[in-house]
Formats: sequence, C-alpha cells, structure tokens
Amino acid sequence: MVFDLDGTLVDTPAAIGATLVEVLAGEGFTVDHAAVAATIGKPLVPSVAGLLELAADDQAVRTVVTRYQRLFDERVLGRGTELLYAGVADGLAALRGSGLSCAIATSKDLRVATALLGSSGIAAHFPVVITHDQVAHGKPHPEMGLRAAADLGVDAGACAYVGDAVGDMEMAVAAGMTPIGVAYGVASAAELTEHGAVQVCADFAEVVKAVSALAGQRTN
Repeated sequence: MVFDLDGTLVDTPAAIGATLVEVLAGEGFTVDHAAVAATIGKPLVPSVAGLLELAADDQAVRTVVTRYQRLFDERVLGRGTELLYAGVADGLAALRGSGLSCAIATSKDLRVATALLGSSGIAAHFPVVITHDQVAHGKPHPEMGLRAAADLGVDAGACAYVGDAVGDMEMAVAAGMTPIGVAYGVASAAELTEHGAVQVCADFAEVVKAVSALAGQRTN
C-alpha cells in the first residue's frame, strides 16, 4: 500500500490554502483563491513561482516560501492527531496488522512530510516515505510510486495507491499501480474516476475495505 498524505490521511488542504493566501497577501500579492486551491498537493516552490509568474529562484518566491513554511509549522503541525481524518489511525493499524506494508509518496519535501507524520502520530506505520525532493520527477510522473514500491521490496503492479488528487491517480496509472481515490480531499469523485480510479471511497473506513478486498483477491 502506498498513500498520499495531504487530503488523504491528514486534513490539511484548507489550512494550506488559507495560509498561502495570507502569506501572499502579506507580501503584497493578490491571487485568485481558486488558483491557490489548484496548487494544493503539488510541490511548494514551483507552485508559488507559478502563482506569482516568477522564476523559482526569484527572491519574492523565496520570501513567500520561507514565511509560509514557518506559519505551516506553527499553525498546522501543532494540531497533532487532530489533523487525521476520521478512521485513519485505527484503519492504518488494521492494515499493518493484516500484514500489509505501507509507504508514503507525497509532493511535500522530506522535512515537512516527516514532521507531519510524526506530529499526527502515524509515522510508525510507514517505514518508507518518498517525497518530492527525493526524485527527479514528481507526480504525475510514475517515479515516486515506482520508488516507493521498490523500497517496499515489491513490484509496483502489486501495490495500490490511495490519493485525493488527479495527479495521484495519473501517477498510479503510469506506475502500474491500482488507483484508489478518496472523495473527501481535493478532487471530486468524477474527476478521480475520469483519471483512472478503480474505486472512490467516501471515508477511510471504505479505503480499508477496498484495500483488504484487493489483498484478499491477490492472496487467493
């Protein structure tokens, strides 16, 4: 099992969007809220650069990124286990207890992903964490998914990938994984299905059922 993080395991998309809008406004930039929302789940630096229509190494981009990261650490990480969607803690424990190996493949960088997993209390479930700064190509390129599968010691075709965004489904398809969407994150159920999801789950309890069913089919 390979999981996305934001919008799949932890309820961070709204806080991410609001914080980024606040930081941009504080630096004198007015951006469309929908445009900001469209960047959630994507790498931070190129997202900010795109919103500002500036080069990634522009000083304004670096300033926004630095301030955003500081506020994210203060406001979001401090919420701890409150960040988890309902059923995630027990669901992950059940999946690991059934013998499934789990990994994370996220567009966050390693520092933030590690801190987020630790603060929300689920780090122990994920011996493998693949982040945007560990690969040459981010989502929807298959590299992140393939790297996660390889580090788990299994073929990508034996993995399911659970995510909430169109890019998650596209990456899973490209990597040869089974794409499973969640409807409570960024993308709609229709968008997830259109981009490859074989099933879209309304909550994490449904994710556990879907994954368990897949594991049972492959065992048989």
